[in-house]
Amino acid sequence: MSDSTTIIWDPVFTDYDFGPTHPLRPLRLELTMELARQLGVLDRPGVVVRAPTSAPDDLLQLVHDPMYVASVKRAPDDLLGRLSLKYGLGTGDVPIFAQMHEAAALVTGASVDAARAVWSGASQHALNISGGLHHAMRDRASGFCVYDDPAVAIAWLLAQGATRVAYVDVDVHHGDGVEAAFYDDPRVLTVSMHESGRTLFPGTGWADQVGAGEGVGANVNVALPMGTGDAGWLRAFDAVVPPVLRAFRPEVMLTQHGCDTHALDPLAHLMMSIDGQRVAYRRLHELAHELCGGRWIAVGGGGYEPVQVVPRAWTHLLAEVVGGGPVDGATPGDWREIALRKGDEHGPTHLTDGHTGAFVPWEGGTGDPDDTADRAVVETREAVFPHLGLDPMAAQG
Repeated sequence: MSDSTTIIWDPVFTDYDFGPTHPLRPLRLELTMELARQLGVLDRPGVVVRAPTSAPDDLLQLVHDPMYVASVKRAPDDLLGRLSLKYGLGTGDVPIFAQMHEAAALVTGASVDAARAVWSGASQHALNISGGLHHAMRDRASGFCVYDDPAVAIAWLLAQGATRVAYVDVDVHHGDGVEAAFYDDPRVLTVSMHESGRTLFPGTGWADQVGAGEGVGANVNVALPMGTGDAGWLRAFDAVVPPVLRAFRPEVMLTQHGCDTHALDPLAHLMMSIDGQRVAYRRLHELAHELCGGRWIAVGGGGYEPVQVVPRAWTHLLAEVVGGGPVDGATPGDWREIALRKGDEHGPTHLTDGHTGAFVPWEGGTGDPDDTADRAVVETREAVFPHLGLDPMAAQG
């Protein structure tokens, strides 16, 4: 299905590193790219792998306050930390590290590079797995995120003349930073599927958060209960994401692919499998071709099981984005040796979890009133569908 794909990658992305005890381990990126390389995903026709360019201040300031950017730059030298803490820096979630601005600006620049490749027509698809840092706010770091690279990439697209950008976030955490950046902007549809804020950071992302002002109806949240697995998650996706995207008619899609929805992720409570996540990647790919000529920008996101989950999940994402068919079977022995040496644990032996990724499509109405995931779907559809000219009771169609 893919035509040409630009992958933005450089090992320097691992410099975005909060330290050895922090949950966000750069190893996950390294093992992902190594697994994809060994499986031949990066050598498929039409794939270009290129180094990133750093985001200059004027690009960051499309989303972030200039004072905040200045604070990030001086944070490593702020010995007392008082000014940094004002901006969310130097906390347990976002500890300060040397060259923090440079590392974060490079991740952000890479997502804009991906957007540029797609918007210019140089590539049909583009991917930056180091990106997806969706919690950073205009003037504050949050949730392991210094700069909000998806929001900056979207703001760049708008500055180039885009009038309908769809952002779909399948991370287990609510994409609150991107939502905040465009909450009243009708040019950006933000869709976040996440574990309910009742049980997970950042404690936001409710169905009735539908946007403000001219942006009412352009913000969609599906807050799923803890314990939701493949069948419930994919059914919720089917009930909400395709209809709102079709109603919005995007020119380009940017999707965030945090894989912390997996059952093994240590920081959250959903129960998806690699197989279910792969189905979601496929559906987003199909929707990009159905709705916006295949113009698709994908970024990474959360994922805190750096050996067992992230490399497999994002290798499947890479395979989907570049086209040429899925990867299946066993993980290469050479890769497992690298995973053991660098991750100090035995890597998984198979590329999937052996699940089916099956679900019952949404057929309209109120679903199963005894099913908590179905009730979340109904809340979202009732809150936002009328603003988009959609019938909350209709089949997903």
